[in-house]
Amino acid sequence: MDKDEIHLRRLPAAAPWGPHADSEFHGVDFLPEDLNVAPEETGMRVNKKYSCLPAEEKGIHIINIRAIEDIGYDQHESTLLNSLSKNPDADCKYGLYFRDGKRKVDYILVYHYKKSSAGRTLTRRVHHNDSSARSTKQDQPLPGKGVQLEMGESEPHVDYHEDDKRFRREEYEGNLVEAGLELERDEDTKIHGVGFVKIHAPWNVLCREAEFLKLKMPTKKMYQINQTHGLLKKINSVIQKITEPIQPKVAEHKPQTVKRLSYPFSREKQHLFDLSDRDSFFDSKTRSTIVYEILKRTTCTKAKYSMGKGEGRKKETTLLNKRRKCGKYGITSLLANGVYSAAYPLHDGDYEGENVEPNDRKLLCEEWASYGVFYKYQPIDLVRKYFGEKIGLYFAWLGVYTQMLIPASIVGIIVFLYGCATVDENIPSMEMCDQRNNITMCPLCDRTCSYWKMSSACATARASHLFDNPATVFFSVFMALWAATFMEHWKRKQMRLNYRWDLTGFEEEEDHPRAEYEAKVLEKSLRKEHKHKEKHRYFPEETANKWRQRVKTVMAGVKLTDKEKLTWKDRFPAYLTNFVGIIFMVGLTFAIVFGVIIYRISTAAALAISSTPSGRSSVRVTVTATAVIINLVVIIILDEVYGCIARWLTQIEVPKTDKNFEERLIFKAFLLKFVNAYTPIFYVAFFKGRFVGRPGDYVYIFHSFRMEECAPGGCLMELCIQLSIIMLGKQLIQNNLFEIGIPKMKKFIRYMKLKRRRSLDHEEHMKKKQRYEVDYNLEPFAGLTPEYMEMIIQFGFVTLFVASFPLAPLFALLNNIIEIRLDAKKFVTELRRPVAVRAKDIGIWYNILRGIGKLAVIINAFVISFTSDFIPRLVYLYMYSENGTMHGFVNHTLSSFNVSDFQAGTAPNDPMDLGYEVQICRYKDYREPPWSENKYDISKDFWAVLAARLAFVIVFQNLVMFMSDFVDWIIPDIPKDISQQIHKEKVLMVEVFMREEQGKLQMLETWKDNDKRKGENCNNHSPRLSRSHSGSLSSCHSYPLDV
Repeated sequence: MDKDEIHLRRLPAAAPWGPHADSEFHGVDFLPEDLNVAPEETGMRVNKKYSCLPAEEKGIHIINIRAIEDIGYDQHESTLLNSLSKNPDADCKYGLYFRDGKRKVDYILVYHYKKSSAGRTLTRRVHHNDSSARSTKQDQPLPGKGVQLEMGESEPHVDYHEDDKRFRREEYEGNLVEAGLELERDEDTKIHGVGFVKIHAPWNVLCREAEFLKLKMPTKKMYQINQTHGLLKKINSVIQKITEPIQPKVAEHKPQTVKRLSYPFSREKQHLFDLSDRDSFFDSKTRSTIVYEILKRTTCTKAKYSMGKGEGRKKETTLLNKRRKCGKYGITSLLANGVYSAAYPLHDGDYEGENVEPNDRKLLCEEWASYGVFYKYQPIDLVRKYFGEKIGLYFAWLGVYTQMLIPASIVGIIVFLYGCATVDENIPSMEMCDQRNNITMCPLCDRTCSYWKMSSACATARASHLFDNPATVFFSVFMALWAATFMEHWKRKQMRLNYRWDLTGFEEEEDHPRAEYEAKVLEKSLRKEHKHKEKHRYFPEETANKWRQRVKTVMAGVKLTDKEKLTWKDRFPAYLTNFVGIIFMVGLTFAIVFGVIIYRISTAAALAISSTPSGRSSVRVTVTATAVIINLVVIIILDEVYGCIARWLTQIEVPKTDKNFEERLIFKAFLLKFVNAYTPIFYVAFFKGRFVGRPGDYVYIFHSFRMEECAPGGCLMELCIQLSIIMLGKQLIQNNLFEIGIPKMKKFIRYMKLKRRRSLDHEEHMKKKQRYEVDYNLEPFAGLTPEYMEMIIQFGFVTLFVASFPLAPLFALLNNIIEIRLDAKKFVTELRRPVAVRAKDIGIWYNILRGIGKLAVIINAFVISFTSDFIPRLVYLYMYSENGTMHGFVNHTLSSFNVSDFQAGTAPNDPMDLGYEVQICRYKDYREPPWSENKYDISKDFWAVLAARLAFVIVFQNLVMFMSDFVDWIIPDIPKDISQQIHKEKVLMVEVFMREEQGKLQMLETWKDNDKRKGENCNNHSPRLSRSHSGSLSSCHSYPLDV
């Protein structure tokens, strides 16, 4: 057959083929002249290696679409191809299966391509004639690794980079076929210029990879789970009846009394597993995981770019070949280089609409990803079945955290109500609100501020008691123990999930090196090789030492081919950049907080000029509220910036594996976001009002701005305002509004783009989308780091400063109830299905949680002792009170100042603002009075209070730490029933193998006995009888073959 012919396979006579199954086309070779095509128009051959259909379907050869485009297929000729298909979209369940309707699509690769003008014209013409042209285009054979394209035959203008991507796709897909996967391509989609490669893993590949990955699969052996007896059984039954309305209506969530014994899959021991239904033995999550492992492992390394004519083509080819030398291309590298634009497993089907077949996605949407079921438990087992263990563990952890917030919220409400009930009995606030005391306070700023009455701060003092009362100390201790109990409860829950999900013996193996790491290593090797060549170029070999130089060259070559790795010297510039970058970002956060402090001081001075008394009385509240809002906006903006910077800093480090990359990214992002979120709160809690100075000797910033002071009732109320606004604003705006609003906005933009395209082609709009087209329009999964991060920051708000805001657990609980359903809805409806990842714990996040729990004890100790007035009250009550009550406490905490000692230019401009001349004003501090010999020096009362504060910090910290460690020690990490079940599984597994070995031994003994009997029977025969029955004699030795 010459150059201008198209090779078509012969159809077997027994194979029916569409409407023409009974016609005379059987066994006929179609030639170009049958199609009325000129020989010069047939520029491409159909290669046999293009086909990757299974053996039983290779009787029908699918015509290459590019070849049909090149030969100019006429309108009446398209009816032949259209007649070969029979409702293809329904057969393949709209993209969930291959075109044969039998092989399930396990994974999708997406790529962009450019069509020639002739190709686009043909596509429109074929589609215009019959809507079933999709089947022809979709079933076009995939390119194999042996394809050769001749220059000038396909397109008049060639994009070298597009050709490079196409060649790499061809090689990669050919390697996937060699690895045992089955592929099918679809380029005739509603999304113009986008092609899809459907991947199916056959049974033998699934078994092979399951054995490599050591996947635990259920065996035929079932055993009874230990049940409680007696009183515990009755209590459990009562609890189940009570909680039945809040249980999800999911089969996986029902309590099980029996469990299948699991064992790592082995092809040699397939008889142990229940293989009655092979289609469901490996679920969709496991199938996609196996395919993804093959995609990561499969590489394309060959330089297949054919040389063209001209210097420009040679230069392009040289650059591409140099780029190829940078390493092997797995799926991660191919995605990064734009060879493929996306890779993802498919969702199980639609989750809404009429006549939707039941599937796990629809069930999850109804019983999990709906706000109407916010009161129900999560179907964690179904979540794990659909999304994998890693995502299942995240939602399980979030559910446990939310449940544990319920008792913390109840206790916090009780503490708050106690403060409300005792506010009228609080003697210090009553003294501050009593106008008969006539306490005149010193000005809050220079010149513009005047003297003021302490009674004007009555509202602030009463509100401070709501959060600054003896119950808050108890609540701080309670929350420290709560954090320890939560961590222990999660460890026990995690072990239960590991047992249920067959992860008890799972050990994470070393992951594949990242593509960036391999490229860096190979770049290092090439650099060494280049230096080696340059050295030998400038120092040629001498004749006398020729043999020695050859040996050295060979040894150097061996070293170059060894596996290189990046050392700390290679990463030192990246480490230095990380250190400088993080220090700069932390400094930027401090600078912004300092700028807000300047704003507060200047705004307070400006508002103090107001002539209205109401304006002057609300200065502190106005300044605090506006400054906190500014802090909130800055925190939200910097959070996004710091997330991008943390990722860039991690990328330049070039970590070896994805796990290392994720851990380093989490550490950097958490450090930056922690500093960003808590720096304003730390300032108010521990620095505001500490370095003010005293009247007549204030501390100034830039010689003009005086450091701000705390209110007479202390800074705790301001800390509460700061904490509540930042926490609530961050949750409402960043966590919920961004998570809802941004995906909706992106979805709307994609909808408008598709609507604009659909208006150009109405018939294309009427076609129903395939499953992979619908999933391609969803947002790609970006990992669990943002989800964990927002919850960890919230955990910090709940535990670190809980002494100043007892209602923090309540607001966190309300937020998490919405957050669970919001995240669930996002995963089910808004995101592409992520690749299932096996994991037995939450990783580095657990260590971060433990660190925050330990830090919370220390911070709450300092908040109680230094920020609140709890310690000064105790000192006054037991050391200075005359009648054993708190009467006179306010006067004891105030020092006196003679207004004649003001520095020049700092006294109030209007000293008669209160209507009388002021001689002595008061300020909050422990200092000697002006009539003392050492006037304005720190008094002994200050040192007594400071000693009590430090003693409280030491006692509180050690006591609470001891109690937390005691809780950690007394609660076992592994529940007793789970440890018994794990031991029982091991014993049963040993019994299964012992029985198997005994069966093999019995079978061998039976064979030996049969062999012995048959040998004796054959020896007892006479020679003549033996000769006449030679066939019987030979049969005595043929039994092994029969067996």
